Amino acid sequence: MGARSDLIYLDNPATSWPKPPCVTEAIVRFLNETGANPGRSAHRLAVASGRVLYEAREAVAELFNAPDPMCVVFCHNVTEALNLALCGYLRPGDHVIITSMEHNSVMRPLRELERQGVAISVVACSPQGFLEPADVEAAIRRETVLIVVNHASNVVGTILPVAQIGQIARRYGLLLLVDAAQTGGCYPIDMEADGIDLLAFTGHKALYGPTGTGGLIIGERVDLERLRPLKRGGTGSRSEYEEQPDFLPDRYESGTPNVVGLAGLSAGVRWVLSQGVASIRAHEMELTQQLIAGLQAIPGVTVYGGLDARRQTATVSFNIAGMYPSEAGLRLDEEYGILCRVGLHCAPNAHKTIGTFPYGTVRFGLSIFNTAAEVERAVEAVHALACSSRREQ
Repeated sequence: MGARSDLIYLDNPATSWPKPPCVTEAIVRFLNETGANPGRSAHRLAVASGRVLYEAREAVAELFNAPDPMCVVFCHNVTEALNLALCGYLRPGDHVIITSMEHNSVMRPLRELERQGVAISVVACSPQGFLEPADVEAAIRRETVLIVVNHASNVVGTILPVAQIGQIARRYGLLLLVDAAQTGGCYPIDMEADGIDLLAFTGHKALYGPTGTGGLIIGERVDLERLRPLKRGGTGSRSEYEEQPDFLPDRYESGTPNVVGLAGLSAGVRWVLSQGVASIRAHEMELTQQLIAGLQAIPGVTVYGGLDARRQTATVSFNIAGMYPSEAGLRLDEEYGILCRVGLHCAPNAHKTIGTFPYGTVRFGLSIFNTAAEVERAVEAVHALACSSRREQ
């Protein structure tokens, strides 16, 4: 997997590391052997580049059971994908339902749209970060057109009931947009079975691809005429027209794509498929329960969320009594070689929900490459910090 030295990397909810070797190999192979612009020329390298791009669509579509590979629209990240869905679909006078656990990649576009006349209802989650589907149904109005759900919290990992909300959306003729930044690759997602109309995903987390990759998968119930592009320009198709193409994926993909990154993403997704999402999930659940139990046993440490690995991803947030999260994170890095994230994690409303605003939490996030021994070392480090904090009080 490459040299990890004595570091313990627990910042996987931000970006996964290390990557499977096949990801690096795919990136280098593309640069060394292909390198051309897809769809713009007819020579052999351009055709090979186009094949890489399509194979990435196929891999993503297979993983999420998308309607068709051509429904996979690639973006720079999940943030761009969410902006495409929200800013492209919503109009003044529309009503959208979201949860109190949403990331700023949802909240900030919506607050701007609110200024333009879009109404927003925020359905409160429990202090553990869970959501009751009935509360979503109760928020539906005549003007409601869209429900937006963070599949799993990037703060405490709690998994929201997407399939049940999908049933509600279908019953009322609404669209369901799912932010799968924290679940894509490490938790089963089936767009058809879960009733998902718009799935925003990122490549650099549990899909093990490079940064600068992600996308929006557009389901068959979405009206493309209503869903406006974020940008317009060259697509390599219909070049005789000055108007943007009206078909997928070209309607939403203008300019030269990040093919080298998507070559890496394709390899990452194929690696996830070869391992099996269920197998990855089982490994992460085992480590997560070990981590939760270990942290809960430390006097002065508060662990947030549902405290049940079966109901969350491998993301665990906690605080040490008498110590700011920022101090704890710095000491974990400098004294113990444990790399994590602290603060509000770009999700202030989630921290208000769980009662940790404005300072936030210390967040540990595991992946398939972490081990039980690393979890044990991390717990021991937190125990040592908690002991030093008690002595200083």
